[in-house]
Amino acid sequence: MMDLALKAWMSALVEVARLRSANGGAPSWRPGQPVKLLFVGYNGARNTGSDIRVEEMLRQVKQVLGPDRVQLSVLTQDRSCTRGYFADAAQVVLPDIFPAFLAREIPRHHGIVTCEGSMFKSRFADALTTMMIGALGIASARNQLSVGYGAEAGAMSRTLQWMTKRYAHGSLVITRNDESDRILRRLRVPTEPGTDTAWTFEPHDPGAGNRALRDAGWDGTTPVLGICPIHPFWWPVKASLVRAATRAMGLRAGTHYRSVYFHRSGRAVDAAFERYLDALARAVTDFRREHRVFPALVAMEKLDGDACRRLATRLGGVPVFSSEEHDMHALVSVLRTCRLLVSSRFHAIVTSMPALVPSVGVTMDERIRNLMTERGHEELCLSVDDPDLADHLADAMDEAWRDSDAIRGGIGRSVARHLRAMARMGLFFEQEVARRFPGFRTRSGPVDWREYLPPLGESLREVVATYDNAPAGEIRALAAVPRGRS
Repeated sequence: MMDLALKAWMSALVEVARLRSANGGAPSWRPGQPVKLLFVGYNGARNTGSDIRVEEMLRQVKQVLGPDRVQLSVLTQDRSCTRGYFADAAQVVLPDIFPAFLAREIPRHHGIVTCEGSMFKSRFADALTTMMIGALGIASARNQLSVGYGAEAGAMSRTLQWMTKRYAHGSLVITRNDESDRILRRLRVPTEPGTDTAWTFEPHDPGAGNRALRDAGWDGTTPVLGICPIHPFWWPVKASLVRAATRAMGLRAGTHYRSVYFHRSGRAVDAAFERYLDALARAVTDFRREHRVFPALVAMEKLDGDACRRLATRLGGVPVFSSEEHDMHALVSVLRTCRLLVSSRFHAIVTSMPALVPSVGVTMDERIRNLMTERGHEELCLSVDDPDLADHLADAMDEAWRDSDAIRGGIGRSVARHLRAMARMGLFFEQEVARRFPGFRTRSGPVDWREYLPPLGESLREVVATYDNAPAGEIRALAAVPRGRS
């Protein structure tokens, strides 16, 4: 009921924005002004992947539109958790109960960009998708720029499907895979093809991972085995006043997420989680009997800390590197030091790939599976609820270790393809800005495709030089004819 009430409230505020803009008022932007953009996402929870996505979006938008022609703001749940992130973008605190806040904040900008990867899904939390749809809906109702960037769509509740169809049809959503594109087009949402935005991320200090590992007992030469576990079974998060009240009496503390939101819980959830951790532990233990490695557990989100600690105990005590203590630059540096990565976190795999780290995915949804399929490594993707996960994971790890050279080649080619897809996203974004704001000057003439990316670091330039087999050319020759407004 709480989730339904939140959706009804958000929907009502979008309808109010529609009524107030019934006469088709133009955006407040005028030529010569910087375009003020608000980035709406899941930041400030120490989710490394979410923070990296937005970091790279901001860098790309500055590169595409010009740093002196934009004024960027980012939502954060906690400024202390995003301190030092997002360069000079203003950080605006997002309250836990967000509809009224969005209705007040969005009109202060010329447009919004929704940032969450799992933007149109019920898998994690209907509340999060409600926020994404509501932000897009308010902005498009006001004739502002309204863009979903690097979005994924999957199974949604009926109410979310209805909201998407009604409120996102005036937005442009640039998706990160073909399946998301198909789902949203069935709901009459204008889309363009894209990818994730984490591909261009480079740690400020590539040596930070080596130092952190040495501080944890690594000898500097033993191959590092990275492991990124999660709790796959306690999603989705749902709002509940009843559970909030019982928590106030000291009950259900272990299932509390934040505010009035709670994870799934119960014996079945606990049992599934234990089986998953036991399978990971058994596979890693078997692998260590055959290969001398230094295991390192990485908690990509603060929420992953419990899974890492439990798995560390099962493995006899191995170091844990958590986003609570290490920022995104240090964690990605650790990941790129690995000789092999086993991960249930999508962005752990993505951010390790520019260093050509062979990886095995253990997935709870389609994100890792889609990525492994695109890489040509379907056999290296397993499901968290596989009844024979331990045996299958041990086999996949052996294969990734044995065939690492061939796997690295597939990874390098994949990274190069995604970089080109991300460059096309920049072009689509530029075109949408020009459409929404007549008079905004955009590039003309031939433009090298890399000009639509954030400045690339040395390792990514090397990947492009080695693995990019597409003909060098201008971005407009590489971009599909825009379909979003057809």
